[in-house]
Amino acid sequence: MAITITPVQGVGAEITGVDIKALTEEEFAAIRQTFCDHGLIFFRDQETTEDDHIAFAKRWGDINVNRFFATHPDYPEIAMVAKEPDQTDNIGGGWHTDHSYDHEPALGSVLVARELPESGGDTMFASMYTAYETLDDEVKARIDGLYAVHSGKHIFGEGPDTYYKQTDAGSGETGTGRIGNAAVAELLEDPVHPIVITHPISGKKALYVNPAFTREVKGLEKQESDQLLSDLFTHVFRGNDFHTRFEWQPGSIAMWDNRSTWHWALNDYQGQRRIMHRITIEGCALS
Repeated sequence: MAITITPVQGVGAEITGVDIKALTEEEFAAIRQTFCDHGLIFFRDQETTEDDHIAFAKRWGDINVNRFFATHPDYPEIAMVAKEPDQTDNIGGGWHTDHSYDHEPALGSVLVARELPESGGDTMFASMYTAYETLDDEVKARIDGLYAVHSGKHIFGEGPDTYYKQTDAGSGETGTGRIGNAAVAELLEDPVHPIVITHPISGKKALYVNPAFTREVKGLEKQESDQLLSDLFTHVFRGNDFHTRFEWQPGSIAMWDNRSTWHWALNDYQGQRRIMHRITIEGCALS
């Protein structure tokens, strides 16, 4: 087994020379440590069935059955991240962190490529460890001890302007039902998480806000809250030195830590099919 760290420290590692279906305890321990250190791991040339995918995910923890994504017809543990040639909108097409709208955000996800476009469809990742570390001391002092509200209602909910209603992924006029269960989204109680978390596994500090689901900073007036979040988001947008662009190939698998990364599925393959299988692993409350 070989572990190759990406050129920028803290933005992932590619693991080769292993078969995830037959990992020894020693190999899995090394993979777990790499994931802990970097928050992002990639595998290539894996031949896996849905059962193999589920078995690998269960080695990390309990599986979170997604409430809003369409699921595999035979494997409810697997969320379908799909886009057909005639569809316009993709799933995850902007910087975000999965499940920050939960009170116990997911540990992470294991994404397996099943059918890829001839070109395009890469995924961008950003390290929230490095995002925090590269903030200046004044900003670090300002956000220390602050909390932010996260919500999924504006994405998955029933309102007229939600992603669910306005895109062909949901229930709009050309909706395809790739996301649904909007009534459940409306019932969610929005959680509050620290803006800076101490990662529950690594113990390192990470910036924990994201453009998709972070709505406001507790205790600040709206204008001040909006400006602070905008400044933090812009810091990450511009952080090319802690971004990774992953080019999918047949047999590729990516696993990311939702507590220490952002990701963004690029929607640059119009007219082509892209089918990915995602399993999400339960996490814990953050502090």
